[in-house]
Amino acid sequence: MNSVIRRAAKADAEACASIYRPYVENTDITFETVAPSSADMEERIASALETHEWLILEDDGEVAGYAYAGTFNPRASYQWACEASVYMDGARRSNGGGTRLYTELLNRLRQKGFRRVMGGVTQPNDASNRLHQKFGFELIGTYTKVGWKNGAWHDVSWYELDLCPDDHRDTDPGLPPTN
Repeated sequence: MNSVIRRAAKADAEACASIYRPYVENTDITFETVAPSSADMEERIASALETHEWLILEDDGEVAGYAYAGTFNPRASYQWACEASVYMDGARRSNGGGTRLYTELLNRLRQKGFRRVMGGVTQPNDASNRLHQKFGFELIGTYTKVGWKNGAWHDVSWYELDLCPDDHRDTDPGLPPTN
């Protein structure tokens, strides 16, 4: 199988929307209740690429999954932190693709100058908990019964990864991350 990780393009919006739709419609993993259209996804991709990153895992020419990072909090002092997510096509989960995508995404975020990556995980979700722990994310807290979906309240656990663990300076980090 020919597999490549590359930066997303507008043309990937339809495939990303198709991958994401079952997560919205059939799971509690995301708190969205209406699946975004291809046009919506195109806007999300463009927005992420302006300031953060959006990556595609392509297997034999087909989009198998994607990972992206975006704003953690819009207030200026948070600009060195971001929130990341990864989604795989249902038929391609548990084959290492998500790990490959997250590895590349975290490397690119580090190179861009981001210092912290956050991951919100709706509970229960053992696979996502394990993925974050595998990368060294630390569980920093859980919002209890914060989201209502599919007839039940759900907790969201928050994970944090320090992209600069060896930098212990308490100095001005300089300019914000750039593309």
